[in-house]
Amino acid sequence: MKKEKELKIVILVLISILVLILSVGLGSVYIPASDIVSVLLNKLFNMPLTQSIEGSYISILWDIRLPRAFTAFFVGAALSVSGAVIQSILQNPLASSYTLGVSAGASLGAAIVITSGITSSLLGFFLLPAAGFLAGLFTVFFVIAVSGRLDHNMSNHTIILFGMVFSLFVNAILTLISALNSEHMQRLILWQMGSFSGRRWIHVAVLSVCAVLGTLIICFFVRELDIMTFGEEEAMSIGVETKKVKVFLLALATFLTGAAVCFSGIIGFVDLTIPHIVRRLFGSKHKYVIPMSFVLGGAFMAFADMLSRTVLAPQEIPVGAITALVGAPFFAYIYFRGKR
Repeated sequence: MKKEKELKIVILVLISILVLILSVGLGSVYIPASDIVSVLLNKLFNMPLTQSIEGSYISILWDIRLPRAFTAFFVGAALSVSGAVIQSILQNPLASSYTLGVSAGASLGAAIVITSGITSSLLGFFLLPAAGFLAGLFTVFFVIAVSGRLDHNMSNHTIILFGMVFSLFVNAILTLISALNSEHMQRLILWQMGSFSGRRWIHVAVLSVCAVLGTLIICFFVRELDIMTFGEEEAMSIGVETKKVKVFLLALATFLTGAAVCFSGIIGFVDLTIPHIVRRLFGSKHKYVIPMSFVLGGAFMAFADMLSRTVLAPQEIPVGAITALVGAPFFAYIYFRGKR
């Protein structure tokens, strides 16, 4: 059984690498894999370039496609790990950070910045991502605080219910802002549908640190996550401080989702679908679920981004539409198959 899982891990990692290579090579200009490797070796280790490589290929690869592909990978990885944690903590297959209001809060924060014309010389182009991240983080802590007042045990149903109610309220405010600021409506809609266009290496650097650091910290709590999947009473009887662990892990999951949302916009279904696929492949132990959700989620998002810019090229489809078209039917299939 262990060797079988190790083989699956190797195959999944190889598939992820192949997807990244395809997402970098395919586009309006096709670039062979050998040229991609040559450019990478030149930029990273100062090795000589293959003579057949055109100068424009270097710029396309290093300045446009590679940052975009890696941004998509780390966004998908962060969202998938976040979804796996939320589903385990709340013991609900339909739970995610979006259920707790992260997407609604982040959208509202971004909408306020876009429509008000606020600028910052200190943050620069990070102003919009920072506003979205902080608003999403505030929303989740508000949901947790109110849920704690309504239910001192902070039961899972209370958190999910109030999170959904508050999300609807925030979405209503967002709709009102969009209606009153029609000149900014197109930009608001595009941000809410998700895109990786124009991402640079600075975005990759920030996202990679957030995604890897958050995932590593969560990996220290895989035992608690395993125990909490059996229920809060069982976890408390074993000695797990469920309330403290729940709040801390919810904050970490929100951190991952907020970091992803603030650089890509709202992209759904990744955090719902990928953890289910990983559990089908590797079982329910979180020492496999967390890292494999990171790998598979990143590969899926890179693949979705590749489809978004190649299917109707040169026109680009919002990546959120691709993940919904692919993720929704697949999630329904997994869920109802499990029911049968």
